[in-house]
Amino acid sequence: MVHSYKTHVLTYGDAFVDYIAEDRTNTSFSMFLGGATVNVAVGVARLGVPSAFITITGDDPTSEFVRGELKFEEVIMEYAKLEPEKRVSGVYVHLTEDNDRVFHKYIDDAPDIQVEADDLIEEAFEKASILNLCSGTLFHPKALETSRIAVEFAKKHGALFSFDANIRPLRWSSEKQCRETISSFFKDADLLKFTREELAFLTETQTLEDGLAKLAPLEIPIILVTAGEEGTYAALNGQVQHVPVEPVVPVDTTGAGDAFMAGILRYVHLNGLPKTIKSLIECCTFANRLGALATTKAGALTAMPRLSDLNM
Repeated sequence: MVHSYKTHVLTYGDAFVDYIAEDRTNTSFSMFLGGATVNVAVGVARLGVPSAFITITGDDPTSEFVRGELKFEEVIMEYAKLEPEKRVSGVYVHLTEDNDRVFHKYIDDAPDIQVEADDLIEEAFEKASILNLCSGTLFHPKALETSRIAVEFAKKHGALFSFDANIRPLRWSSEKQCRETISSFFKDADLLKFTREELAFLTETQTLEDGLAKLAPLEIPIILVTAGEEGTYAALNGQVQHVPVEPVVPVDTTGAGDAFMAGILRYVHLNGLPKTIKSLIECCTFANRLGALATTKAGALTAMPRLSDLNM
């Protein structure tokens, strides 16, 4: 850890319940705690790093299930909010013939009950080495405002800002709104993570090279572009390095990107932001292994690796 007073990785976002198809017929489903930010928060904790999560839950059985699971995973919840009327969102995840995930349908019975800017506790940011956000809640005006204030608090208190695009098209009213809202966070980021498809969509380009070139004027220190079995393309101050991944036999790719992100955040918490190509390769190699391991088990959170899975 770079500074001893920076005690945890901080994540903000929605808790979800994933209803994941049991097979490729997509006719029967199993319920799991999920959501990208939940997966990352738990993934970081499973890797032995204190992980704090800012979210909102209610007083119903589903919310109690969510809180109980997060407590079991030793995620720090003292900065989270409990609002009795809140209901945790759900998403149905279908599986394709290639075992890829497809987010089929969202359920959200209390969309306007969100963590608000006034609910944020600055101590969470004072103690954070890095704040991690994704775009999953940015479609909602309240969550968007809260996200912007969270970034301001992170900068104020010397925490790095990591942003994972993690686009869910069904949640946006238009491609234009999606693209403009997500892109507005890039200028403040110390670390950005995309899939190749997300990079192409957000930069309106056709190639990896053109997408990175379009982002170059922002001078983002680190950009990570994940490419499945190809591994990761990592840019450090504009210098691009391909980091391959050891092949595995995938069972379910749900949550692989979140496991990858958890690995990146663990590395940054312990070592700081990579400053050299050597340290960048080390960081991405570790994260690639986690992402690959996550694909060898069904589910998202259920497949999130622990350090013991890496024989460390």
